[in-house]
Amino acid sequence: MEKLTVAVQPPYNVLLEKGLLTRAGSAAAEAVKGRHVMIVADDGVAPLYLDRAVSSFEAAGFRADSFVFPQGETHKSLQTVEQVLLAADRAGITRSDGFVALGGGLTGDLTGLAAALYLRGVDLIQIPTTLLAMVDASVGGKTAVNLAAGKNLCGVFSQPRLVIADPDTLSTLSPALFAEGMAEVIKYGAICDAALLDRVARHTDLTAVIADCIRIKADIVCRDERDLGQRQLLNLGHTFGHALEKLNSFSIYHGEGVAVGLLIAAFAAEKHGLCQTGVYAELRRLLSDWRLPVSTSFDARTVAQNALNDKKRQGDRITLVLPVRRGRSELYPLPTGELASFIACCDGEVTGL
Repeated sequence: MEKLTVAVQPPYNVLLEKGLLTRAGSAAAEAVKGRHVMIVADDGVAPLYLDRAVSSFEAAGFRADSFVFPQGETHKSLQTVEQVLLAADRAGITRSDGFVALGGGLTGDLTGLAAALYLRGVDLIQIPTTLLAMVDASVGGKTAVNLAAGKNLCGVFSQPRLVIADPDTLSTLSPALFAEGMAEVIKYGAICDAALLDRVARHTDLTAVIADCIRIKADIVCRDERDLGQRQLLNLGHTFGHALEKLNSFSIYHGEGVAVGLLIAAFAAEKHGLCQTGVYAELRRLLSDWRLPVSTSFDARTVAQNALNDKKRQGDRITLVLPVRRGRSELYPLPTGELASFIACCDGEVTGL
């Protein structure tokens, strides 16, 4: 078993092993005080893994209640959070008890916010069942839901007490859902690990790749838990990716938006002389190999306009994350009025197609 520690205060572990879901209850019993949990899952994950999770917790001495909500980005809302809170109250969850997020990044974000709000904060255990959630969303303590104005605009920082990742759950993912997780993996390589890009290209052991991504994220989170500096590097591809999700009425996967957003950032950086030539071409090839989109029909100006609600905006400036060379990205503050012109070069290559 891989046991990775996220050294925030208080620290917590990420446990990674095939077949671990059946032992989730015993793992949780070592990390939390309470013995009553509310397991939250969407109606896509619930038929696959909820009974197994409930049985695991009950075998470890927990009382395990559950709440199932409809899958889809439109349900990542304050209304769904309220439903989770009311269900927890009906079940008798107390301040010594906790919530369990069983599913993908959407479930983890939503349940994390509910756990932070319920009784002013109860324990949260993350059990990610998608590649995207394993390598990214379940670690780091970001919780949020969407508002009509944009993605993830309502949330808090609240770290989990434990993350339990079982790669066997990835076997039930559709090819598209698996691919969106690979967009986040490639993002990590582009941020700070050229060797990870090589491993992705070779399609090497998936469990090792997941562990590498978790190590990268844990290291960055420990140095900047509240997203005030270097943690913003983790948003490579996300400023434009979130804009594309909104423009598509959230009908595309998050990772699909990130893939195109990453290419917008890389192409614009190269064209402005901020990035080593060839970075864009390699990232485009890797993303295409995993059957991720590499362009959008929306033009650069439209993408830029919809990116201005990004959480990294401060006053009249927005912080972009740009690749500067293979396996290295940096923060690039830019006046908001210059964003459209900065990515205008992407029209005909990544945007406006």
